Amino acid sequence: MDRAPKHISTVTLHPRAGDGALAARLRREIRGEVLFDAASRGRYSTDASIYQIEPVGVVVPRTEEDARIAIQIAVDQGVPILPRGGGTSQCGQTVGAALVIDNSKYLNQLVAFDKDARTAVVQPGMVLDQLNAYLKPHGLWFPVDVSTSAQATLGGMAGNNSCGSRSIRYGNMVHNVLGIDALLADGAEFHFGASDRIASASRAYQALIARVHAVVRREAAEIEARWPKMLRRVQGYNIDMVQPGAEASILPHNLAHLLVGSEGTLAYSRRIHLALAPLPQHKTLGVCHFPTFHQSMLAPQHIVKLGPTAVELVDRTMIELARGNAAFRPIVNRFLKGDPDAILLVEFSGDDSGEQLAKLRQLVELMAELGFPGGVVKTTDATLQKEVWEVRKAGLNIMMSMKGEGKPVSFIEDCAVPLEHLAEYTDKLTQVFARHGTRGTWYAHASVGTLHVRPVLNMKEGGARQMRAIAEEACELVKSYKGAAYSGEHGDGLARSEWIEPIIGARLMRALEEIKDLFDPRGLMNPGKIVRGTKQDDRSLFRFKPGYAAQQLDTALDWSEWNAPAAGEAAAVSARAAASRGFQTNAAASRGFVAAVEMCNNNGHCRKFDAGSMCPSYRATGNERDLTRGRANTLRLALSGQLGADAFTSDAMYEAMDLCVSCKGCKRECPTGVDMAKMKIEFLYHYHKRHGVSLKDSLITYLPRYAPWATRLPWLANLRDAIPGLAALSESLLGLSAKRSLPKWRGDAFHLDPIATPRSAEAAREVVLLVDTFNNYFEPDNARAALAVLEAAGYRVHLARGADGGRPLCCGRTFLATGLVDEAKAEARRTIAALQPYVERGLPIVGLEPSCLYTLRDEFKSMLPGATTDALAARALLFEEFLAAEHEAGRLKLKLKPLPQKKALLHGHCHQKAFGAMSQVAQVLGLVPELKVETVEASCCGMAGAFGYEAGHYEVSMKMAEASLLPALRKAGADTLLVADGTSCRHQIHDSLSTGKASSPSVAQGVAVHVAQVLARALG
Repeated sequence: MDRAPKHISTVTLHPRAGDGALAARLRREIRGEVLFDAASRGRYSTDASIYQIEPVGVVVPRTEEDARIAIQIAVDQGVPILPRGGGTSQCGQTVGAALVIDNSKYLNQLVAFDKDARTAVVQPGMVLDQLNAYLKPHGLWFPVDVSTSAQATLGGMAGNNSCGSRSIRYGNMVHNVLGIDALLADGAEFHFGASDRIASASRAYQALIARVHAVVRREAAEIEARWPKMLRRVQGYNIDMVQPGAEASILPHNLAHLLVGSEGTLAYSRRIHLALAPLPQHKTLGVCHFPTFHQSMLAPQHIVKLGPTAVELVDRTMIELARGNAAFRPIVNRFLKGDPDAILLVEFSGDDSGEQLAKLRQLVELMAELGFPGGVVKTTDATLQKEVWEVRKAGLNIMMSMKGEGKPVSFIEDCAVPLEHLAEYTDKLTQVFARHGTRGTWYAHASVGTLHVRPVLNMKEGGARQMRAIAEEACELVKSYKGAAYSGEHGDGLARSEWIEPIIGARLMRALEEIKDLFDPRGLMNPGKIVRGTKQDDRSLFRFKPGYAAQQLDTALDWSEWNAPAAGEAAAVSARAAASRGFQTNAAASRGFVAAVEMCNNNGHCRKFDAGSMCPSYRATGNERDLTRGRANTLRLALSGQLGADAFTSDAMYEAMDLCVSCKGCKRECPTGVDMAKMKIEFLYHYHKRHGVSLKDSLITYLPRYAPWATRLPWLANLRDAIPGLAALSESLLGLSAKRSLPKWRGDAFHLDPIATPRSAEAAREVVLLVDTFNNYFEPDNARAALAVLEAAGYRVHLARGADGGRPLCCGRTFLATGLVDEAKAEARRTIAALQPYVERGLPIVGLEPSCLYTLRDEFKSMLPGATTDALAARALLFEEFLAAEHEAGRLKLKLKPLPQKKALLHGHCHQKAFGAMSQVAQVLGLVPELKVETVEASCCGMAGAFGYEAGHYEVSMKMAEASLLPALRKAGADTLLVADGTSCRHQIHDSLSTGKASSPSVAQGVAVHVAQVLARALG
């Protein structure tokens, strides 16, 4: 048997050759997007692995025909092809020196659905959660429930042979795929499916399958002897599942199973035919607590006998990191008791509620028999169960939130061993880690013997050597357990392809190469994966390659919390040359701003679409550039010199940051803690220092300083919207959209009200009301309403005034939005000085506008770090946060009466969501008798300060609003009150609905009100 060449073709090693001709031809012949610029290639050069390889270019096909043509053009020019979905592969499957075909933006549709047959046909870019959202009303779901379901595409899942938490019940991807419509590199298109359809297929298909069968028949004995027997076995091609039996007979099998798990190395999956499952009607969850990790590993072999749907491990490291995450901390505290070293999440599901409750009781009894009486927290509430699973699903990303250069690295994480050996295996592997000077993090699929274990390594220095040594020992350990698998999930890619042969042997490895060559004789389909792979520790393929260096910046903000420990003197010596050029190297670990940028591990959670705020610009455009991950990657590439000189302050960098609305959704929702809003401030500071500030930006930025003059002549300041033609002129001269009205200046600004001695002078409680620029000058009635409510509740209210007696206080938000940090610091110092006497007395500082109040709790600490700023941040509360806390403490004495409206539809400001304040808003509105409160599930409204007023942003702004918010508001009933605490949110609602058709007077007029107005109207 001839052995195929070991090395991939040279075209993959020289991706720049002929790029111009390739890009030009693609642009002529397809309707989709063709991206060959350096920044775009850089953004597609990484996935969620440790690897980085720049692609030849990127095609985002609009149609299936686009994809076909692009592939054929690439083949004609000898350019490799790499199909890509969400780009969240953990082993490097979706990076390579190839033409990337990004299916996620357009090829994401449900093509066919048969409820009775329980089948669906999808395009490869459809996201799992989107499919299941469609199926849920029909009582069905696709049960391969991977933890990345919010961003994982079905094409990527098929390519990886994904599994999920409930594979013990439903199997892997390969068990749930009925067929694949595929395109081969030679242009042939076949449907791969059930073997009983071979006879009616084309001659070309029959010939291909006959050759496949010949290989599999020849190697049947070797497959039986060497192929892993675990459910979780995803290495190589699934030749064990396409065995036809003896000559002249065809045992039933499915040829699509050969493509599942092939990582795009055999063919391009155009459509995927799926088997669906009924949604279980009832679920129960037991959280099993263990004092030691070893004990938690002994238990699964007994627990699985109870017939659970899932048994998932969460170790101490993950528990502690989850407790340190603002989004997960309150959830963890609800299901965790004491200080366990590990927990197992055990789920039972089915159509009989009584049966699931009985199984939960059996679990309690079993845990007692195992020596852990009282060790189960029983969870039957569906909402809490969902929240617990959200914590588990975020496990990997929570692990990656470790600060410092050491990160949990994926390369041996999916070894699958029989349950009876699980405790022994984990003990021995822990000893391997210790021998090599590190430790591991553990979580995931205890039910099937596949634990995601990641050694903590510094891949900038020393990590590659440790990785090699650990991988070799782990491979030998896995081989010692008969039937175990080295790749139990997450595929092979660049990280594990070289370890297939040690597990299955040289003979079967050559068979896999034969299969590859039958489908792709020129080796153009995602080369270097599964067969003829590279070494996993080839540092030239790493994200942090040898000599990686990041530019040192004199930052405007404090980034010290991201500082990583320096490496040591010996390593630092080798860095002197790079340091002399103004770069910091891997020898002196990345610090501050650079370290914060590098926290993005490309997990792609920012691609989610159905919950939270992150990432509104991506939801509107679908572009990788407009994604939190895309921006972080662009920043990292620019700071490390990979996009050329001065790339950090280039126009390309500005374009990547432009549509970020600074919603702070990523600050809360990104599991690795990427704070893009703060990064945008830092970027704009440096960009505008180089390029200057435009007239439009200056007018918006300096508004708080000229506002006292504008409020004296409001008729003049408001002329733009009063005289026909001026709006169009403002668009041509300043870039302010003529489709927008501007906020109306008021002549009765709140700060002009006579200063009176605070009422309720005898009150035991005092509070400071800090009125922001926007509520002061544009909507002073909100401030008056808040004052009235606080005084009616018996508080002595102090109005925050400047210590210098001059213009009103300002948080500096408008300056921060333009990157003028020095000006923002000046405003911050003035505000801190004015409020410090109250803070020293322990008084709460209450604000009305979320973006302004939270500046005191967030950016103030980055601009002016220190005890004084921290003390102010600790006392700063939104109006509704203060009232909710007082109500919880039993101190709120507020008499309210019912309103004419019986329902409140609440839209949360992005910063309220980012700081976890939405429940307090709903709680305070709920104090109004007979008022039912419903929160709109929406991302950013799209206005975002000045963002939505700009002509260049108008269309994107409206897309953001139309995604969820405006459709929900248009459905509001006649007795519905619209509530929005953000001034920008209220203006977006007004502009969008005031001329539209709606069912209630408030909606018809586009009127949304601040919560203070609602309470003021309800005062008895």
